[in-house]
Amino acid sequence: MKIIEYEDKYIEDVRDLLVELEQYIVSIDEDHLDIVGEHYREKMVLYDLEEVNNNNGKCYLAIENDNAVGLIMGVQTKYEDCDYLDYKCPVKGRITELIVSKKIRAQGIGQILMNKMEEYFKNIGCEYISVDVFAYNSSAVKFYNKKGYHNRMHDMIKKID
Repeated sequence: MKIIEYEDKYIEDVRDLLVELEQYIVSIDEDHLDIVGEHYREKMVLYDLEEVNNNNGKCYLAIENDNAVGLIMGVQTKYEDCDYLDYKCPVKGRITELIVSKKIRAQGIGQILMNKMEEYFKNIGCEYISVDVFAYNSSAVKFYNKKGYHNRMHDMIKKID
């Protein structure tokens, strides 16, 4: 297995990985709010890659047998003017996607991808890295906790009748 920067020839593999993750999220969503929309497969990768390209980001792929079997995307956080009123606004990276195909999960590929992205963020001067984790994805929460990540904020939701 090797880690490379994103190449267009792997776009279909990336689409497969994004759909696999979203289908998993849908399956564990106790609020039943997540969906795999009609155009998710075609458009999500374009949105993600545009965010990477516009925000000093990177997309790394884990390649095995000439197929992308995992990926990580991250961007440098941009702040709004109002953020500076009540926040120090450190240089911060943000993990936007981390996916390893369920076929090869638990083999250390997620760790390797995280290390690669953390190294990139460190090289561009980031002081912190953030990641949004779906609350019902307990395996992802455990993974990030082991990597030294912790909760800073809680996004809470309540269904109203």
